Amino acid sequence: MNVFGFCADYPHSYYAASANPHPRHAPLEGATSADVCVVGGGFTGVSAALHLAERGYDVVLLEAARIGWGASGRNGGQLSTGLRKDVIALEPRLGRSRTRALWDMASEAMDIIHDRIARHGIRCDYKHGNLLAATRRRFLPELAAEAELVARHYGYDGYRMLDQHAMREAVASEQYCGGRMDCGGGHLHPLNFVLGMAGAGVEAGARMHEESLVERVEWGATPLVKTARGQVRSRYVLLCGNAYLGDVEPRIAATVMPIANHVLATEPLGEARARALIRDDCCVCATKFVVDYYRMSADHRLLFGGGETYSYQEPRNLKQFVRRYMLAVFPQLDDVRIDYAWSGQLAITMSRLPHFGRIGQSGFFVQGFSGSGVVLSQLAGRLMAEAVAGSAERFDVFAGIQHRRFPGGSWLRKPLLVAGMLYYALKDRL
Repeated sequence: MNVFGFCADYPHSYYAASANPHPRHAPLEGATSADVCVVGGGFTGVSAALHLAERGYDVVLLEAARIGWGASGRNGGQLSTGLRKDVIALEPRLGRSRTRALWDMASEAMDIIHDRIARHGIRCDYKHGNLLAATRRRFLPELAAEAELVARHYGYDGYRMLDQHAMREAVASEQYCGGRMDCGGGHLHPLNFVLGMAGAGVEAGARMHEESLVERVEWGATPLVKTARGQVRSRYVLLCGNAYLGDVEPRIAATVMPIANHVLATEPLGEARARALIRDDCCVCATKFVVDYYRMSADHRLLFGGGETYSYQEPRNLKQFVRRYMLAVFPQLDDVRIDYAWSGQLAITMSRLPHFGRIGQSGFFVQGFSGSGVVLSQLAGRLMAEAVAGSAERFDVFAGIQHRRFPGGSWLRKPLLVAGMLYYALKDRL
């Protein structure tokens, strides 16, 4: 066990309770070699391993706990088109041409997801529609301007603006004054998706090891990756641990900040009550800085994420902690039982764009998806595989983005972030 509590069992979540049958992968024992060693068995690592195995590379993946044990198996399962940061904010910084290149690749990530689900028969309850709900009227012009910009200059016409009346027909809450539907977005069961990809990776020839916490990497022309009971010598190492990477590579730690998100699952509501809450079975995310996000599961439970904390410890009485956020949106659910509640760490960057980079000539890393990891991790895996294969041009488009370190160093960055987040949480109420 370490600060993340890595263990051989999944957390007590709705996702773990409803996971498809899947095999355990034996821990790494002894010494082995490979073309590529992937550190981390979440979305990014499994995506990279699958892409590489399909290209014919000998791949070993090392996961500290279980496949999808971290954020990949605990998140809201929401899929949105484009980038975490609006292009209207990126263009002044990066220019339209570069921003368009990033947008196009991010949109490609959605195609990867659809292809994986169809080609490998992954049963992950995919549904269409992602609704961004405006909590204040001042947000509506920004949402509309972004929709107009991407329709005119980025070739995407999948956004639909909703006024207050349409919003209240779509979602049975008094919290919102309008919104923007992303018709190309959607939602899925994230743990089943990553488990399905892992199965496809094994079929393609990738070797996967669970309960194989990486303790250190000895970099060089042929890096050596060491666990407590084994080691892997490879030509390339891909660091895909994201918020759960720990101190494996301290040189990249300061550009991301782990934040704990918390999710609950209600008892099954029945189809009629579920549709009365969210008419079109889309997922919903609020425009608040400290976001609420929610959707219905395949068996008509409300899966609701709310509240953020900045410690590796869960809040006391986690069900009650998240429930109060749920009741602020849906007070009519006061009589509903909460069956599950769980937490997980996600990594944010200062820019809210993912941090791509290299370590010497033999290492690649991606981290800091800032809440867009379900989608952008699929692109990251493909771009890492391209870079290993000698075609790093697209990887380098993302790697060329400059990322500032969080201020305060390892001791003060979290208190400074907490102060900032409390300020924005106060603004949410104004």
